[in-house]
Order: sequence, then C-alpha cells, then structure tokens
Amino acid sequence: MSESTPAAPAADLTGKTVVLTGAARGLGAAAAEQAVAAGAHVVLTDVLQEEGAATAERLGERARFLAHDVTSEEDWQRVADFAVAEFGGIDGLVNNAGISTGAPLETLSTDFFRKVLDVNLTGVFIGMKTVLPAMKERGAGSIVNISSAAGLMGLAMTGGYGASKWGVRGLTKIGAVEWGTARVRVNSVHPGMTYTPMTARVGIEVGEGKYPNTPMARVGEAHEIAGAVVFLLSDAASYITGAELAVDGGWTTGPTVKYVMGQ
Repeated sequence: MSESTPAAPAADLTGKTVVLTGAARGLGAAAAEQAVAAGAHVVLTDVLQEEGAATAERLGERARFLAHDVTSEEDWQRVADFAVAEFGGIDGLVNNAGISTGAPLETLSTDFFRKVLDVNLTGVFIGMKTVLPAMKERGAGSIVNISSAAGLMGLAMTGGYGASKWGVRGLTKIGAVEWGTARVRVNSVHPGMTYTPMTARVGIEVGEGKYPNTPMARVGEAHEIAGAVVFLLSDAASYITGAELAVDGGWTTGPTVKYVMGQ
C-alpha cells in the first residue's frame, strides 16, 4: 500500500450513526470516508457547502451533508435533529471543524483571538452537550474531539489556535469524567503536521525525509489520522475514555536524534 492510499478500516461501525464537523475536505472527509467504509451512517457538516455536498455524494447513500456553523446553538440542534430523523439516533460525534493561526501572539487582534476560540473551543462545547441526549437515548456514545500537537506543547506562532486546542484537551477530560457512567466516552486526537489541501498551500510535502522535526521524518496523511478517529468511535475502544491520542509521528515525544546530537 502506498503512503497516499487510504487504509482499510480496522474497526466496525455497522449500525452506528456518526456526525462529523468540518468534513468537506481534509481530515474530516477522510474520517467520514473511513466511517462509511466501516459500516456507519454519517452526517457531514461544514461551512463549505459545495465541497461538503460533493463529498457526501461521493460517499454514497449512507452519507448526508448539512451546512453548519459550529458556533451556533440553533445550527447544532438542527444537525442533531436531522441525524436522529434521518438515521434513528446518534452514536458518534467527531468535532473536527476549526480554524488555525500562524502569527506571533503580539500581532493577533483580540477579535480574531476570540473568533478562533469561538470556533475551535466553544463549537466543541456546544456540540458535545447537544448530542448528549441522543447518545443517552441510545444507551452509549463516543465523542472524538480533534485537538492538535499544539494542544500538547507550547508551539510558537499558534496563538489562539494553540490556546483553543489546549482547551479542547481539557474539555475532553471533563466530559469523560462527567459522562462515563452514561457510557458516553470522550477522547481527543492530537494530529501533528499533516498533509491536507490547507497545509499543501504552505509547502508541506508527503514523503520520507520531508519533515525532519519528527522522529519519523515525515508528515502524516489524512487517512492516518482518520484511522485513529474511527478506532475511538468503535466498540474496539470500549474501555478508552479521557485519553489523548497523539498521531504525530512522535513529534511531541521528544527531539530527534539529529537535533540532540546537533546535526
């Protein structure tokens, strides 16, 4: 299998319904693709309406798309109601929608900082509490919040993005503690540098040796992150909650040998 070939799903989601935000392209679309391949019905949401509708159409009869602003409680309720009406309930939620920053803290406006937190963190909070009743009705559920390597360490130039992803990490643990006895699991996934249409625009390349900052010396690909997400959604992860899964080629584990040796 080549590095760019989507991996076959390792988990079974047959009979489950999953809501995925930010699913028009990139990581969200890859997770939706693998969820469908694993047997799930999926509701993809995004602000990118044309791309989102095209992705859902490509995934076939078990996929639907809704335009969705994750900062809106009304939009979230509409998505939840649609999933229940269309597929009978909600078993999984992937909070993937987000916006990023790439500038020093002192150059960020307060308004933009607030906007990033509103999308990346408040949107996750609204989504979690909105789907909870439907998951309790099912008797169980799995929420996967997409944080970042920037939520595991202090990463320069991430500004509001890094702060929001640390927040997602904490919110995940709070949800896991509060909802464990309801059999609703909440976990976070922390991607490292990953090749997507967004990162390709800033020169990120796929291949061995292209990213020496990580022990594996390469960036990740969307299907590799998606595999971790689908696993956490599935019953194969039935005793995992409150976990933070770094899918980053070892980036947050420590400096590479070449860095330590000054090469």
